[in-house]
Amino acid sequence: MINPKTFLQGLKSLKGSRSPAIPLGACFIALGALLKDAGFNLQQSAASSLFTYALPGQLVMAESLLVGASIVNIFIAVWLVNFRLYPMTVSLFPLLEHKSQPKWKYYLSCHFLAVSSWLIAKDGYQKIDKKHRIDFWIGIGIGTWSTAIIMTVVGYLSADYLNKDMLIGLAIVNPVYFFCMMIGAMKNLSVSIAVIGGTLLGPLIYLISTEWALLFAGIIAGTTAFLFGGKKNGK
Repeated sequence: MINPKTFLQGLKSLKGSRSPAIPLGACFIALGALLKDAGFNLQQSAASSLFTYALPGQLVMAESLLVGASIVNIFIAVWLVNFRLYPMTVSLFPLLEHKSQPKWKYYLSCHFLAVSSWLIAKDGYQKIDKKHRIDFWIGIGIGTWSTAIIMTVVGYLSADYLNKDMLIGLAIVNPVYFFCMMIGAMKNLSVSIAVIGGTLLGPLIYLISTEWALLFAGIIAGTTAFLFGGKKNGK
């Protein structure tokens, strides 16, 4: 069973100035409007967030359907986009694991993984008894997941009142939130190297290759942070 007290702690972590609910909701409002413009109905749009819950992957799916891509191509494209969640899973779930907890909780709660929920969990897991950390994570995950589904519906219903500039503004709120949270997490050398290195390398590599700038900036900065920052921190 899920510990109700710890579950509510996770759910309540969506409150306050550091809450991911507002930026997450803004992005999914934009997504809902985009899905309507792409020809999805309300049920399909809500199901997209219910079952996929990965904004970049959902955008790729919608754009691929618009250009007439096959189901196999769409599956591969969405899988590649969502592969970014794998490092988050590897870094987070060992911190939540406890032998007294059933495995189904871990398998089920993988669906809730997103940048916003990952940040909150990484920031607050140490305050939670290790036995109930997975319940804390489920609380965070259900809160952010529910927000995404509801705001997708809101975006779909309000699509006629949102122009292109408003949609672009809503879509970038969550990346800006993530970047600000990462700046706030610069408490050790490895995180500082990753954030500063990625910020500087991104625009520089963009001048050479617009398609690969983000990927290579992340790989170079992240690898440098892991190798150099880890040694300096005594790891």
